Amino acid sequence: MRLYVDGNILLDVLQNREPFVADSAIIWKLCETNKADGFVSTLTFANLVYVMRKELSPEKIEEVLKKLRLVFRFADLTVGDLTGAAILQWNDFEDAVQSVIAGRINADFIITRNVKDFNRSVTVALTPAEFLLRLSSLTR
Repeated sequence: MRLYVDGNILLDVLQNREPFVADSAIIWKLCETNKADGFVSTLTFANLVYVMRKELSPEKIEEVLKKLRLVFRFADLTVGDLTGAAILQWNDFEDAVQSVIAGRINADFIITRNVKDFNRSVTVALTPAEFLLRLSSLTR
């Protein structure tokens, strides 16, 4: 199963954000143990560094990148992704880019806490809790 993991899920784990960290950590672990193929975009990594810039030295940025590369596959940002996102004409261009990338890599789901931002996405967006509930019903 291919999961496109939004930056807020990664930040939940990296910054130990309560009350979200528990479910987000399970998503991370599914990807880490190869029970799911986890993808993030290079744009997401740039956004993470921007959000965490006050707490990250250049050495820490490199460490976070190494950790993420061990667990997730990076999807490069392409001109086609930007063009596709512009055509969608969503209010939030960055979310449109994420949706287009998720479609390009044939993700089964986008895992995000901002599901409403992806309500027009071709790839279904679920919160970590929604995805885990769906996953548990499949494994029964």
